[in-house]
Amino acid sequence: MPTPVGDRLYRTVTAACAATIPLVLVLLTAVVLRAAWPALHLRAGELVFGTTWEVTRSQFGALPAVVGTVLSSLIAVAIAAPLALGVAIFAADLGPRALREPVSFLVNLLAAIPSVVYGLWGVFVLIPFLRGTVMPVLAPLGTAIPLLSGPAYGPSLLAAGLVLAIMVLPFIAGISREVLLAVPHAQREAALALGATPWEVVRDAVLPAARSGLVGGIMLGLGRALGETIAVAMVIGNRHAMPHSLFDPAYSVAALLANEFAEASGDEHLSALMAVAALLLVVTLTVNLMARWLVRRVATP
Repeated sequence: MPTPVGDRLYRTVTAACAATIPLVLVLLTAVVLRAAWPALHLRAGELVFGTTWEVTRSQFGALPAVVGTVLSSLIAVAIAAPLALGVAIFAADLGPRALREPVSFLVNLLAAIPSVVYGLWGVFVLIPFLRGTVMPVLAPLGTAIPLLSGPAYGPSLLAAGLVLAIMVLPFIAGISREVLLAVPHAQREAALALGATPWEVVRDAVLPAARSGLVGGIMLGLGRALGETIAVAMVIGNRHAMPHSLFDPAYSVAALLANEFAEASGDEHLSALMAVAALLLVVTLTVNLMARWLVRRVATP
C-alpha cells in the first residue's frame, strides 16, 4: 500500500526540522574555524601556551584565560554538585511527597533568572561580603594554604566560582533528579524488603545504578559553566594574568571575547579572538557530548 501524501509530507518536514540543528552547528563551526585559521596556522602554540595578551605588540597568549575558565568552572562544580545531588535525592526519594514537586520547581526556577542578574547580585552583594567578611577571615590561613593567600580585592576567582555554582546548580539538580527517578522502583522495593532503611536504599541501591547519569549531569553543568559570559565578566576581575590563589582576579575565555570582540580593529586581533572562541567551542561541545552519552546509558534498559 503506498504511503499517503500527508505522511510523506509530514516525514519530510520533521526530517528537515531535525536536520536544522546539526546543520547550524556545522555552519557555526565552519565560520569560526575559517575566521580563526590565520591565527591557528601562524601562532597556535602561542595562543595555547602563551601568557601575555597585548594587542599593540601582537602578542596573543590565551593560557591565563583558559586557566581562569577551567578553575572557575571546577570551583563551581565542586560547590554545586554536592548541593544539587542533595536536592535531587530529597526530591526523588527522601523528601515528603507534598514537598518534592515544590522544591524541584523552586530549584529549577533559578535557571530562568538572567545571567546579568546574577552578575549584578555578585557585584553589589557577594563581592562586598567576600571582601569585608570572608576574605579577611581566610587570609591568615594563606601561610599554610597558598590558595587562600593574597589581598582581598573582592573581584576574584572565588567570586566567579560562587556565582557560577548558583547558576549551574539547577541544571545538575534537575538532571540528577530525572536520573534517580529513572532507576526501576523494583530495586527500591527489593532493598526495603531486605530490611534497608530509606537512606540505605538510596546509598546502596539507587545511587550505584544512577552513577553514570549523575556524572553526566555534573558534566553538563560543567559545560554550562565553561561557556558562561556576562556574570563571570562582572565578578572575576578581568585581569589577564595567571591566578595564584582563589583571591586573585582572573580572566575567562568567554569574558575575554565579550570584552574585546567589539573593539577588535585589526584582522590579526580578530583572528586571535576567533581562535580562542574555537578552542572554547571544542571544549564545551566535548563536555556536552560526553554528558549526553552518559545520561543515555542510564536511560537505556
